[in-house]
Amino acid sequence: MPDDLENQILDLPFKGVNVRQDIISGQFVNKDKLKEFLRTVQLCDLVKLSKSIRDQIYGNHITYSRKVFINLVNLCKDSCSYCTYKKEPNEFGAVMLRPSQAIAIAEAGKRAGCTEALIVTGERPETKYIEAKKWMNDLGFASLTELISDLSEKILVKTGLLPHTNAGSLVKKEMSMLKSTNVSLGMMLENASERLLERGQVHANASSKIPKVRLKSIISAGELKIPITTGLLIGIGETFEEVIDSLILIKDLNTKYGHIQEVIIQNFLPKMGTQMEYSRSPSFSYFLRCLSSARIILGDISIQVPPNLSPRIYSKYLHAGINDWGGISPITPDFVNPECPWPTITEIANTTYKNGHILRARLPIYPKYIIDQNLNRNFVHPDLKGYIEHLVDNYGLVKEEHIKHEY
Repeated sequence: MPDDLENQILDLPFKGVNVRQDIISGQFVNKDKLKEFLRTVQLCDLVKLSKSIRDQIYGNHITYSRKVFINLVNLCKDSCSYCTYKKEPNEFGAVMLRPSQAIAIAEAGKRAGCTEALIVTGERPETKYIEAKKWMNDLGFASLTELISDLSEKILVKTGLLPHTNAGSLVKKEMSMLKSTNVSLGMMLENASERLLERGQVHANASSKIPKVRLKSIISAGELKIPITTGLLIGIGETFEEVIDSLILIKDLNTKYGHIQEVIIQNFLPKMGTQMEYSRSPSFSYFLRCLSSARIILGDISIQVPPNLSPRIYSKYLHAGINDWGGISPITPDFVNPECPWPTITEIANTTYKNGHILRARLPIYPKYIIDQNLNRNFVHPDLKGYIEHLVDNYGLVKEEHIKHEY
């Protein structure tokens, strides 16, 4: 950590000298003191430190990925108490796309200047619903991963959009099948606490949300050298200490494998018709403390907050250490949060500029894996290099000519 940041930490009103050294070195040996520091230090000081770390690493660039959201199948074997994405087979809004429909969405994205095809599915729907298994088999596939791999290849060839799949807790063999067609994968950890699986807690009926299962998927991605996006959901009954434990665990895994490209810090929003309909969203101060702590712990890992989930205040997160707005689509909704439309890219660009930053488009694989030759050699499959290289400049960001300007 640069010397001026060290001085800022030493100026903070906290007596635990060792935890300051932990923050400076990025090695969190004394986790109890770290938690005490992050919990008790003045929020304004924590935010200031978080912003300073971000500025030192990323300068004034804030990124986003221009994408289309391909909602491939929204049947799911789990039942999370806050989710409206999952549908039953005969329910209004249930989706099981044909490949031609998915490709048509990608082609529309290409015309709109998108570079990412986000492919999202429910968690292993074919294990619970005969309708999902029949849909998959009728298309000629024995597994959902085979279908996604084939669809990803077709999207690459026909449109040049880069697939990024979020299909839940995949095993190592499944991830290996996707490496040659997906530049990155995504899977929210949400929280590493086993307590949230207990009866009455948020993940009591969601076996795939068992932290060990999710962590095994993240580790498998690291062993396969696949860049992965993960994240925490804030406000689902966790404690602040559980947030910090989860962040340190993510940090440790990235230190070992170098593959966690981005961490989403997402605020919980109650949804009508769910078990948590009348639950409260996290307070702004609590969320801000979690967000600032994430930057301090995660260092140079990219941190994103979805702007559509905080439409009136998302600009404030620029002052708390984020460096990315995530995937934004000019043509498809956020199917996970359909009640929360994305701000236009023009609005995000203007908001970013008014707060002293410049908005730049990135690919669904982060620049460091593109421009660092050692990372590029290990983390980018040879079959994908040609699709990536012509899209980016020397900084690994999307060339201006590939973007359909709205601002």
